[in-house]
This record gives sequence, structure tokens and C-alpha cells, in this order.
Amino acid sequence: MSVAVKTPEKPGSAAAAALPAPGEKHRYVRAMFDAIAPRYDLLNSLLSARLHHGWRRVAAAQAALRPGDTALDVCTGTGDLAIQLARRVGREGRVIGGDFSLPMLRLGERKARRCAPAVVRMTLADAQALPYPSDVFDAVTVAFGIRNVADIERGLGEMARVARPGGRVVILEFNQPRNRALRALWRWLSFRFIPLVGGLVSGRRHAYEYLPSSVDVFQTREELTSLMERAGLGDVRVTDLMFGTVVVHRGVKS
Repeated sequence: MSVAVKTPEKPGSAAAAALPAPGEKHRYVRAMFDAIAPRYDLLNSLLSARLHHGWRRVAAAQAALRPGDTALDVCTGTGDLAIQLARRVGREGRVIGGDFSLPMLRLGERKARRCAPAVVRMTLADAQALPYPSDVFDAVTVAFGIRNVADIERGLGEMARVARPGGRVVILEFNQPRNRALRALWRWLSFRFIPLVGGLVSGRRHAYEYLPSSVDVFQTREELTSLMERAGLGDVRVTDLMFGTVVVHRGVKS
């Protein structure tokens, strides 16, 4: 099914100033996450009022995993979504968490040993060239990471490649509310509150200026749906959470 693609709004000067040049995005994002890793979990909870755990539970549920299944969490960070997936595949299953930031992976390994021993394995992996064979995972997920991939279309193609036929690809990501008034409020809060709190806690204000800027220029729901379909995913379904500031896309590999 073809989906109309909307033209994204042009980013304002504040958003553009916080974004790296396209050719520098891969290096910039990895260095940024390496630097903020020690405060990453704390700030996730502060900035979302701990709601991010619930959003990940929704994404994990849409992966539709069963005991004994195998799943991959791309851009896993400190492993929160990977652990949610592990609870669904059980001791008979297997979950791999992949990320290109070693400091984030090390934190994720500690968390996995505590919460899901013997089920979750962390691996160094670039979303644009996943080091896994094709057609093997029952579900492939990513939470708040796909917009940070330098080549989003390539990353989606890799996620679809490693999913087995009939496997689910689930994307949990920030987006803009559909309602114009809510969208204006969300952008105002994002560009003021998030950099202020993130900068105070992490000492890396620029990293938390990047966050709302990257959301501001990210694909619309329709554009992301179209990219998923071009990657070979069908039956793409979109679920809005938190008044449309958080969105789940789920597709099935043909």
C-alpha cells in the first residue's frame, strides 16, 4: 500500500544550530552517547517522569514475542528494551542488544546480568551494518535510536534484513503531536526544559539540545511508514502515545 509522504517542516535556527553536519552525524552521535552514558538512565527517568518504562513495555508487546523466540534490540543503549523483550521470550529464548557505544553497552551488560541473566547478550554493532545473519530474528526493535542513525533508510533495511519472514520490526520514537496547539507546546517545552535539565545533570547541555533538534527534523509518521515499506515491511501500524509525542511503528517482514 502506498502512503503519501508529507514534507517536513523546516527546522528553526535553534534546531539547525544543534545538529551536526550530515557527514559528521555518525561520529558525533557516538561521541555524544559515550559522554552522557553515566547519567543516561537517570536523565531518561527525570525527563520522562519514569514514563519511558511504560512506553518500552508497549513496544515490547507489539513485538509479539513468545517463549523461546529470538529478538534483536538495535541501538540498545543501556538495554532497557532488551530486558523487556527478555521477559517475553523467557529462559528458553534469546535477546541480543546491539549498540556502537561501548560505555552504553557496558552499563547495559551490568543491567542485563542483574535483570535477565543468560537471556540477554550485548554486542558491539552499528545499525547501518548489523553483524548478524539474515532472516533469523522473530522481532527486531529500536527505542529512541533510529533518528540518530546517520542513514536511516539503510538502518531500516538492515533491521528488515535480519528479521525472519513474518518477523516484526518495531520502532519506538519521539515525534510531533498531530494537534497544532499541542505541537507548539511540545516544541516550546523541548527546546527549553530538556536542555536545561539535561545540561544541569549531565554537564553536557549540547547533547540535550541535540535531542529536541533531532526530533524536530525527524520523519513524519507517514514518511517513516513509507521508509519501512520500502525496506520490505508490510502491514505497518502506527500507535500514538503520550498525546502523540511518542509513537510506535510496527511492520511485518514480507
